[in-house]
Amino acid sequence: MAAHDVPLPRHRPLAALPNPEIEAPSPAGLLREARGLLEFPKWLLRFPELTRQPRGAGEPVMVLPGYGANDASTAMLRAYVRYLGYAPHGWGLGRNNGQVPELLEPVIERIAALARNAGRPVELIGWSLGGYIAREAAREQPESVHQVITLGSPVVGGPKYTAVARTYRRRGFDLDAIEAEVAARYERPLSRPVTAIYSRTDSVVAWQACIDHQSPRVDHLEVETTHLGLGFSPEVYRIIARRLAREGVPA
Repeated sequence: MAAHDVPLPRHRPLAALPNPEIEAPSPAGLLREARGLLEFPKWLLRFPELTRQPRGAGEPVMVLPGYGANDASTAMLRAYVRYLGYAPHGWGLGRNNGQVPELLEPVIERIAALARNAGRPVELIGWSLGGYIAREAAREQPESVHQVITLGSPVVGGPKYTAVARTYRRRGFDLDAIEAEVAARYERPLSRPVTAIYSRTDSVVAWQACIDHQSPRVDHLEVETTHLGLGFSPEVYRIIARRLAREGVPA
C-alpha cells in the first residue's frame, strides 16, 4: 500500500460527542505546548513518507498565520507545499494582530488577486486565528477559493474559548458580543469545503470550539499534538498534502 493510500484519521461521529460547556484553556496549560517541539524529530522520521505524497501542478496556496504570528511562522509549511509542486504564498500582512474586521478586507483582496493571476481558485490554509480568517474570506469571496484547511481554528466564540481570552478582555473587548457576532455570520452559509484539523491536547484553543456543527461541507479530522505542534506535525502535513490533491475533500 502506498503511503498516500493510508486512511486519514477520524474522530467519533459528531452526534456521539458530548456537548459540554466550552471552557477556555487555562494559561497555565501553555507550558504543555512545549511538547510541540517533539514534532520536529517525528517530522524527520516520517520525511520519506512525506516526500511520497501526491503532487500539485502549480496551484496557488495561501497560508495564514495565527494570532501574534507572521509569515515566518508558516515558512516550513510553505516550503513543504512548494516541494509538493504548489505555488505557496504568505498572507503578506505582517503580524496577525487579532483585529479580524480590519484584516478580512485586505485578505479577501489578496486572495482575489492571486486567483485572477493564476486563473484558478486559491487553496487556503490557516493556522489558529488564521484559519478563522480564511473561512470568513471564503464565505465572502467563494468564487476565488477552492477549499479551506484549518489547523486548531476557533470557529465558535472567537477568542472567548482560547488561552488569550484574558488578553482580549484586558484590551477592552466584549467577548460575549464577539461570540454573538461570530454566530451571526453563520446566517450566510459557508459554501466552500473545509477540512478542520484539531487536537484534544490543544492548550491554546478549546478543541470543542474548533467543531463546526452548522456548515454542511466541513470534515473534522483529529490529530494528537499541541497547538504549536499543528504547524509542524508530520501527520498534519500528510493530511494537507492529500487534501490539496483533492483526496477526501468534502463534496
